Amino acid sequence: MTYTNFTIETDADGIALVTWDMPAKSMNVFTVEVLDEIDRIIDETVADAAVKGVVFTSGKSSFSGGADLTMIKGMFAMIATEKASDPQNAVQKLFDAAGRMTWLWRKIETNGKPWVSAINGTCMGGAFELSLACHGRVAANAKSVKIALPEVKVGIFPGAGGTQRVPRLANAQDALQMMTTGASLTPARAKAMNLIHQVVEPDQLITAAKQMIKDGLKPVAPWDEKGFKVPGGGIWTPASAQLWPAAPAILRRETAGNYPAALAILKCVYEGLQVPFETGLKIEQRYFTQVLQTTEAFSMIRSLFVSMQELGKGARRPAGQPKTEFTHVGVVGAGFMGASIAYVTAAAGIRVTLIDRDIEAATKGKSHSETLVAGAIGKGRMTREEGEKLMALITPSADYASLSTAGLVIEAVFEDRDVKKAVIEAVEAVLPEGAVFASNTSTLPITGLARNSKRPADFIGVHFFSPVEKMMLTEVILGEETGDRALAVALDFVAAIRKTPIVVNDTRGFFVNRCVFRYIHEAYDMLLEGVPAIMIENAAKMAGMPVGPLSLNDEVAIDLSQKILKASVADLGEASVDPRHLRLINTMVDDLDRRGRKNGKGFYDYPAKPAKKSLWPGLKEMFPQKKADAVDITVIKQRLLVTIALEAARTMEEGIVTDPREADVGSILGFGFAPYTGGTLSYIDGMGLKTFVALCETLAATYGDHFKPTPLLLDMATRGDTFYSRFDPYGAVERAA
Repeated sequence: MTYTNFTIETDADGIALVTWDMPAKSMNVFTVEVLDEIDRIIDETVADAAVKGVVFTSGKSSFSGGADLTMIKGMFAMIATEKASDPQNAVQKLFDAAGRMTWLWRKIETNGKPWVSAINGTCMGGAFELSLACHGRVAANAKSVKIALPEVKVGIFPGAGGTQRVPRLANAQDALQMMTTGASLTPARAKAMNLIHQVVEPDQLITAAKQMIKDGLKPVAPWDEKGFKVPGGGIWTPASAQLWPAAPAILRRETAGNYPAALAILKCVYEGLQVPFETGLKIEQRYFTQVLQTTEAFSMIRSLFVSMQELGKGARRPAGQPKTEFTHVGVVGAGFMGASIAYVTAAAGIRVTLIDRDIEAATKGKSHSETLVAGAIGKGRMTREEGEKLMALITPSADYASLSTAGLVIEAVFEDRDVKKAVIEAVEAVLPEGAVFASNTSTLPITGLARNSKRPADFIGVHFFSPVEKMMLTEVILGEETGDRALAVALDFVAAIRKTPIVVNDTRGFFVNRCVFRYIHEAYDMLLEGVPAIMIENAAKMAGMPVGPLSLNDEVAIDLSQKILKASVADLGEASVDPRHLRLINTMVDDLDRRGRKNGKGFYDYPAKPAKKSLWPGLKEMFPQKKADAVDITVIKQRLLVTIALEAARTMEEGIVTDPREADVGSILGFGFAPYTGGTLSYIDGMGLKTFVALCETLAATYGDHFKPTPLLLDMATRGDTFYSRFDPYGAVERAA
């Protein structure tokens, strides 16, 4: 029998090597066709008396990343279609679809012949759940091998047996930690948790897997053996009496109850360990069906799984432009940002010239990469040879002529128009024809900067976020005259350094900073009203933000806030800023020298380690403090999320952002907007436009006109639109298809 996605080779010992290698795919993923073929492979190997056992592996450098985008999107499309016509039958269909992998993996587990999973690379989600259903598991001892059940990060949970098998192999505490965080495991850690049996050198992987079968591997899972005991003794033990009452409280502390899937994991494990294994699978299937119907699951999967992959693969890349292969990139400005951009460029294997005013400054910039490389080597994430290769790609220089062969030059100098003008002119004097100039400005409009360029069609903004080596988002900003080729080159570069791009049109602050400073300015309003700072910060975290607005302001620097406010006044007039905000920030910076984390004092105090930061007590003296019971924490949470979402809606109305996927992904990756919502626009769509508009009007009546719903929102509420229907990023393509 032949298969599209698999090959089967049976050796003289009767061991069938099943190799998963999907054509025209860089990584194996689960599709309906793949599941059908696995089902047939089980039947074929069971029926063939010559087959004594099966080794299941991948023909690619990775094992599998899990489910395919089209299968996930198809499942949600089915939910929407069926619910509209037959709600009761829709849930049954969803239940059946949710159980497809569950019972297929159970079929592997009970087929009567031993199966061994040979894990040669990244093994995530359903692929690891398949591996857990095999009777033996062997992993290659390589850095490329990462094992995880990361579903909670996209709003669902391991629903193909993961919540039942993991806690029957590892102790319950480790199992819960793994699944509720979605953390990746090294092969060694997975073996220590009893999730895999062996870790071998890569060239011994298949040999070791086959040897397990030759050595008499039983084709029976531990939980199907008579007398099986759960690690640690199960639910009703003294140790469990300490774990289980605390687990929901710890989860609530970490998630504020915002993630239904995380709570469902606890329920699946707790209930599943008290019943026979197959009953536990049914419990998991029911909870999985329930979670799939939540707004959180739909929104998170759409933004953090589907949209993020689509944007990463070039959804906004202009058609007809040849792909750019980068051999030489220039970075001008060897300060913290420029040095970090040089590092990620070299880490992608691209030769980079790092320019500054003199060779000493440029060399100092390169030393930043040396520090990062040393840290990576120390943590085992990079070998010494890899580090040396990376460092060899970075050349410090003070000579602009060294950029004469660069296909892309990124400017990352001080945020001053005159300084940037001088750099643009110096670079363009040596830049080859057709090369692209990109500014890393965080606030200055690209169109204005491009007026200093002799070739504005090749001028674009590429806005990185700090720390560059960790932040996954990059804003690509189009000036009024930026051409398609410059956009294509910028997106190719972002893809080369493995980051996710969003494309925005030109405006002050672009997209991310506009939203960030609305968040921060709302906190200023609250301070002025007398809301205790600790309540502002805690409410933000309860709303799902990773850090409070005051903490975030310290990180980006309070004196930067001052510069931005003053620049707004200079360019747009005094009415463009709240004078109370400017007085507050002037007091913090000019009178008190509290500039944020960078000088050890801002809204927080930053003592020497190991002491932790704490809110500056002086804030209580600056503003009259309300009593805690006079503050409605729910309203504080609403204000913080709504003000950001409103700003995102304004950028859509103004045509700054044109694709709702970019507003959602950009808000989560850029500043951590409550991921459970799916992002700023999904937050609005999720509650419904009418509900959101009514909430805005209520907040505006008490807290100011900046909460008033925009004309676009009012129109959408009247029409019953959502952002994904009004600005459908798929409609034209799908209708054409």
